[in-house]
Amino acid sequence: MDWTPVIDWLASHGVRILIILLISAALYLALRRLVPRVVVHAVQRRMAKKLTEEVEKRTKTLSRALVWIGTVLIVVVAAFMILSEVGIDITPLLAGAGIVGIALGFGAQYLIRDLIAGLFVIIEDQYDVGDVVKLGDVSGIVEEINLRRTVLRDLDGIMHIIPNGQSAVASNYTRDWSRVNLNVSVAYGTDLDHAISVINRVCAEMAAEPYWKELILKAPEVLRVDNLGDSGIEIKILGDTKPIRQWEVMGELRKRIKKAFDEEGIEIPWPHTKVYFGNLPPQGRPSEAPPLPPEDG
Repeated sequence: MDWTPVIDWLASHGVRILIILLISAALYLALRRLVPRVVVHAVQRRMAKKLTEEVEKRTKTLSRALVWIGTVLIVVVAAFMILSEVGIDITPLLAGAGIVGIALGFGAQYLIRDLIAGLFVIIEDQYDVGDVVKLGDVSGIVEEINLRRTVLRDLDGIMHIIPNGQSAVASNYTRDWSRVNLNVSVAYGTDLDHAISVINRVCAEMAAEPYWKELILKAPEVLRVDNLGDSGIEIKILGDTKPIRQWEVMGELRKRIKKAFDEEGIEIPWPHTKVYFGNLPPQGRPSEAPPLPPEDG
């Protein structure tokens, strides 16, 4: 068998294909290395007044999205170049792609909707990797974003994959800052002024400690008496924290308020019900026995 044609083809086309693959790999590696650096520089200049955590989240989100888009482009271009090199005329493929695209347009409308929605999520900076968000009925921390989908992980460790086009409303719990929003109940017999002073004292002491001072942007304090409930009076506490740290602050604050209430003798009520069966007997001497009937003479 004469291997000369095969050797000649490999010597010409095979080398070119190898070069295409090597250049594509080099472009991909350069993309992975350079894009994060460029994004970091651009984001830091634009978000100079933002917190470091916000800059890091935005940088990570944009870097992943741009690398993903660039990788797709590199693969598509390399594939067409290799097809052309092996002798396949790509002109009909390019023309047919338009026809196929029109034919599949109605079937791919949901995919297109997801891609457009994902593009706006990234451009408008609605949320970033590391944010805690609610998309539809699902809440969790954002682990991944691309043009087609968003990946959330909830407190139970369940991973939720949500197409971007399905989220009519996106709620971000950790953008720029977060809020302590806490209600504490006290019994109806409590001196409210005293209870409020105890709560404010606990909040101020906690916000002054070195560890919590780094997390709290505005010390929590009593806003108002929020509700006269069935079992007790609810007092609302508000304050501001660094992003995603509000739950840690509220957990510690609950513990300290409970301890302070115990020391001050302030009762935290629990649901209870008083039940009466019929009317209560009147207070006083028991009624006299009825007189005996007269005896017959």
